[in-house]
Amino acid sequence: MRDIREHPSVEADVIVVGGGFAGITAARELKRSGRSVALLEARDRLGGRALSAPIGDGKIVELGAEFHGKAQRIIAGTARELGIDSYRVHDEGDRLIDWDGELVRWRGMMPRIGPATLADFGQAALRLERMARRVPLDAPWRAPGADRWDSETMASWARRNLRTRGGRRLMQVMIEAGLAATPADVSLLHVLYYSQGAGGFRAMTSVTGGTLERRFVGGSQNIAERLAESIRAETYHGAIVRKVRHTGTHVRVIGEGFEAVGRRVVLAIPVPLAGRIDYDPPLPAHRDQLTQRLTFGSAIKYLALYDEPFWRKEGLTGMVISPDGPVRAVMDSCPPDGTPGVLAVFVTGPAAREVSRLAPGERRETVLRALTRFFGPRAAWPYEVIEQNWMAEPYTRGCYHSYAPPGLYTSYGPGLREPIGRIHWAGAETVTAEYGAMGGAIDSGRRVALEVIGRDSGEAPARTDAAPENRFDDVFRRMDEAEKHD
Repeated sequence: MRDIREHPSVEADVIVVGGGFAGITAARELKRSGRSVALLEARDRLGGRALSAPIGDGKIVELGAEFHGKAQRIIAGTARELGIDSYRVHDEGDRLIDWDGELVRWRGMMPRIGPATLADFGQAALRLERMARRVPLDAPWRAPGADRWDSETMASWARRNLRTRGGRRLMQVMIEAGLAATPADVSLLHVLYYSQGAGGFRAMTSVTGGTLERRFVGGSQNIAERLAESIRAETYHGAIVRKVRHTGTHVRVIGEGFEAVGRRVVLAIPVPLAGRIDYDPPLPAHRDQLTQRLTFGSAIKYLALYDEPFWRKEGLTGMVISPDGPVRAVMDSCPPDGTPGVLAVFVTGPAAREVSRLAPGERRETVLRALTRFFGPRAAWPYEVIEQNWMAEPYTRGCYHSYAPPGLYTSYGPGLREPIGRIHWAGAETVTAEYGAMGGAIDSGRRVALEVIGRDSGEAPARTDAAPENRFDDVFRRMDEAEKHD
């Protein structure tokens, strides 16, 4: 990567802002199509919400995006193409749920916390999955029940459709652990849309058969780094974008000490952050209103490192679900060989906002108290605790992804992807598959590259919901055939 301070004036056909999976993919595919590109990244690293940290002996821990399952085919396929293997998350033994002051061991799909609660939650989960199947992944606002589903929160739906206190509590912790947001803030339509892309509502927080089933050898950020190898010379770090000036013929992307000029710009950054950029002329009201409403989840991730995964010897998987206290979930996050022992701790939703106000020492003690309650005295003595507060990240400001409040999709949904003149949008919240996930971000990069190619050629881009991994093969085959006839 190049330091933008050493290149204050940059020119390219397409300026891509954001060095996460979406921006990297858009830039490399546009370069493959013959366009010149400049990829601008504010940080001194690539990967966006994927962040891996070395812990010695060539091993890493994941501070950001980490897991994938069978439904996340795009990221899995991309990793295979790059020669990056994955491995199963440890899921042998009992899981734990902290329920009404008691630690309950359980196996299977649902914890054993009373037949009435399980029956109540089970029927609600099945109902949600049936509803979700009616939601088009490319346009959730066109679902048959979109107006009704987008007019209420997940909390209001749960109050009407779950009859037991236990069922409602279980629903709340599933949403807070899975979306890093409270059910009272999230549109029911968003939950249906998100769960559809995750492989089902129950898959959102499941290990075997769910979205938490596998991890990548060498870390998720390694995938982003490998994807970016072909565009290293076109990538600039330290490029903090403050303003976009756009006309009918070109765009000027302006930041601290630099200016990049191109025919088009792709903004591959979180939608809420895109709203903080100054646009000249201003964006249409509907787009500005959209960015004001889409909200990032609240999440702090902690990694507690131990000499060994002692919980495995005690017959535990390392997975914990807790509707009480600050910690909503814990996962075994050990390297492939099982050492050192690593527990990933997720503090999400309102609890994350409360914990973030504490002093660093208090935050650490809060997490260790929870781990000691779950796993006993040995959990109180990790040799290292690593904190990643995604809400405090200046170029992210939240995690795991953005969520939609009631009314956003049906009022503003198409604006998530619609280009505005020479400005194009990409990112994990603009997707037609795997919303909020690494694969979704990759898919959005492919989509927006096709969009730019189509606008330049005067042709409509290929359908965005068809075989995402094969779209560019078709595009470049047609280009090769055209060259042969010239």
